[in-house]
Amino acid sequence: MVLLRTFDRFTGSDAVTGSNIPPILLVGLGKMGGALLAGWRERGLAAAVAVDPLVPAGHGPEVTVVPDFASIPAGFNPAAVVLAVKPQGAAAVVPQYARFAPDAVFLSIMAGQTIGGLRPLLGGQAAVVRAMPNTPAAVRRGVTVACAGPGVTDAQRALCDPLLAAIGAVAWVEDEGLIDPVTAVSGSGPAYVFLLAELLERAAIEQGIPADLARLLARHTVAGSGALLAASTEDAAVLRHAVTSPRGTTEHALAVLMEEQAWPALVSRAVAAATARSRELAG
Repeated sequence: MVLLRTFDRFTGSDAVTGSNIPPILLVGLGKMGGALLAGWRERGLAAAVAVDPLVPAGHGPEVTVVPDFASIPAGFNPAAVVLAVKPQGAAAVVPQYARFAPDAVFLSIMAGQTIGGLRPLLGGQAAVVRAMPNTPAAVRRGVTVACAGPGVTDAQRALCDPLLAAIGAVAWVEDEGLIDPVTAVSGSGPAYVFLLAELLERAAIEQGIPADLARLLARHTVAGSGALLAASTEDAAVLRHAVTSPRGTTEHALAVLMEEQAWPALVSRAVAAATARSRELAG
């Protein structure tokens, strides 16, 4: 079963306000951790403490940034610990936070790190939620798929949901195995879209369009089409057919792209390859 809810990024109607959000500890302020924190601040969900050795330490009205675990203020007991560090550093970093395990839920956005792999690092009984966001989170247009592990309570899931919804749409799945194809589709997906824009730009230049105009056309076509898709309730195939006039230019182009070994086959192969690699990384 999949439960999907889209966060209302304009009204914040689903957001938990800062007045009733419990303390949050954010570990890692890289691109995704930084996007989360920015989204929380916009919705009044700022973390109480953030840990990152590469970000200058300091105290603000919403968040205290410290360089390492040892610098976390004494007596601070978060309700959620958000793990946003690089996955290759999990074995060294994650065990430090095991002392919060009896009470806190651990929300991991580390690619390839399974719930079963994280729980032993946190003492074996930790409540872990595994989530896979994607990079459009930087502009609050991401999509995240999350899975709650053993022992995660309804209240802990309800706490994690708005933390993730602050950066876009959220879907919950019961089968953790779905996270691997999710990673292949939405986690890696922005790269596929950027490649489309790159190839459109190159093809436009090949047809004699000046480089600056080619870039403008490619970027706005991809971005505008995405916005139209997001705003529409129609299936993507319906929108495609609406652009495709019989015997017109689009039909001729699609005849090439949809050849047996072209886009349909290549996209399937690409997602399958990324899914396989995700499973390898997860062990």
